[in-house]
Amino acid sequence: MHSSSYGHTVTYSIAQAAERSGLSIDTLRYYERIGLVDPPARDSGGRRSYSDDDLGWLVFLTRLRTTGMPIRMMREYAQLRHSGAATAGRRKQMLFEHRASVRARVAELQSCLEVLEYKITHYEQIEHTFIEGMTA
Repeated sequence: MHSSSYGHTVTYSIAQAAERSGLSIDTLRYYERIGLVDPPARDSGGRRSYSDDDLGWLVFLTRLRTTGMPIRMMREYAQLRHSGAATAGRRKQMLFEHRASVRARVAELQSCLEVLEYKITHYEQIEHTFIEGMTA
């Protein structure tokens, strides 16, 4: 991490950006190559230098990917983002639709969790009955 003596600008190396965003260095480079991430600034040695804004965007992309948004939709969102406020409605619509799919997935996982809870309780009862039978 580097601080500027002229302001409070903090920058991060690619390794630091990867660690803070939860992405691998290879994924960061891939995201840059496919246009999800703007090429970051470079330091005097030519190394990538990520800002707090870059990290915020990387964390957001990570959340989109974790929640199952396809790369092609993420790329569309990134392209729209570059067009500014005029595309806010479309970006909001994309997130609205993605939220619906995330909620459906959460409900599906909740149902699966309930089955697991039932089975665990069932096995606990079997173990309890077995132990009681051994001590009787």
